[in-house]
Amino acid sequence: MTETTETEPKGPPKTIGRMARREMRFAYSMLAPTFLIVLAVVLLPLIANFWISFKPVQLADLRPPQLNVNERLRGDLEQAGDEAEIEYRLRNTSQDASIYEAGFIDIIPDGLEVSGLDERCTLDGREITCTLGDLPQKFRDRIRMQVIADTAYITSPVELRESEPKTFGIAENILTNFQFTLDNFTRIFSSPDFWKVLRVTFYYTVFGTASALVLGLFAAQLLNQSFRGRAALRGLFLFPYVAPVIAVAFTWIILLDPYSGTLNALLVRSGMIGAPIDFFGQRNIPISVFGLTFHFPVALTTVIAFEAWRYFPLSFLFILARMQSLSTDVYEAAEIDGATPLQQFWYISLPQLVGILAVLFLLRFIWTFNKFDDIFLLTGGAAGTRTLTVDVYEQAFAVSNLGAGAAVAVVVFAVLLFFSLVFFKFSPQDEG
Repeated sequence: MTETTETEPKGPPKTIGRMARREMRFAYSMLAPTFLIVLAVVLLPLIANFWISFKPVQLADLRPPQLNVNERLRGDLEQAGDEAEIEYRLRNTSQDASIYEAGFIDIIPDGLEVSGLDERCTLDGREITCTLGDLPQKFRDRIRMQVIADTAYITSPVELRESEPKTFGIAENILTNFQFTLDNFTRIFSSPDFWKVLRVTFYYTVFGTASALVLGLFAAQLLNQSFRGRAALRGLFLFPYVAPVIAVAFTWIILLDPYSGTLNALLVRSGMIGAPIDFFGQRNIPISVFGLTFHFPVALTTVIAFEAWRYFPLSFLFILARMQSLSTDVYEAAEIDGATPLQQFWYISLPQLVGILAVLFLLRFIWTFNKFDDIFLLTGGAAGTRTLTVDVYEQAFAVSNLGAGAAVAVVVFAVLLFFSLVFFKFSPQDEG
């Protein structure tokens, strides 16, 4: 009696594997243009910022050195035979870079005959070429050329501006050369102001982010209950986030104005304060508690309050959406067992909201750390509210030091990258 053995079915045919690989390559080829575009949009500005941060670039260096030629006719040409002078005013546009083998070419208008020529210039027909050689920084000079008008020019004069001089020369562009330096980073790290600004940035970011999350959590818990007018109130809660930032910023400035602001008037008349407070212009207020005196940061706290008020609706939307996806059976069972609303929130709701709260904290931390427009509109970075993003603006444009501004931007990128890596490694997950 012979035993028959069944053979197990083998894997899919090789043709199916080849078709899958072909489809995968086709899918990648279709996605490649989009991937390259996104990569270029994200990486090119980042690479450019790193590039500039290692160069001593000033705002004036955005325009490469070039020879500027201003041409004008001096003298009155009223009849044939009158003499005049064509003057070329020359200038090196750079204050600290030279132009090598520089010069210009111009066309003499018809009807003007050259009678006197500068030794640096040659005339070929009606084309004049002036070779100037190497021009140092801040170079200025003039070239004069005598001309005589004939009858044709007097009859129909030609404006000099119709033929603009064409310049030539070789100039080194600091933005494109391969000379790098660490002076920008040395300058910012050795400055005591930088470390103060860094502390202010972390203070503003941490408290602004935490306050927005707490307000959003409170609003979501409040509007998760069913009552009349809930839909209208939900829409009203979104107003701070959807309103234009310039409108709400100036509204806060007007309301908190020390001379005509509503809040100061109410506080003074109620006797809570003796004199108006400049909420956006006063750095500190000394406060004594149990015999200890500390300085309360008024302007910075006010800016943080604005940050929390303006951006809590985003947290509110995400948290409310997560709350409405939670099962009500657990809450009913907990209520039967005698759990208070606070216990239900702490032991049931909060563990299931940890994940969304962690994601919101990451997003809000990054956005708040990069926030510029709110602080710039409210205080301009004065009264102890200067953050790193405001410092980037002031270094790059107020001081005209683009290299130092780019170096501060690199520091911002490095801090946020480090924070993101740590966050992804230790971020909690919700129980859902």
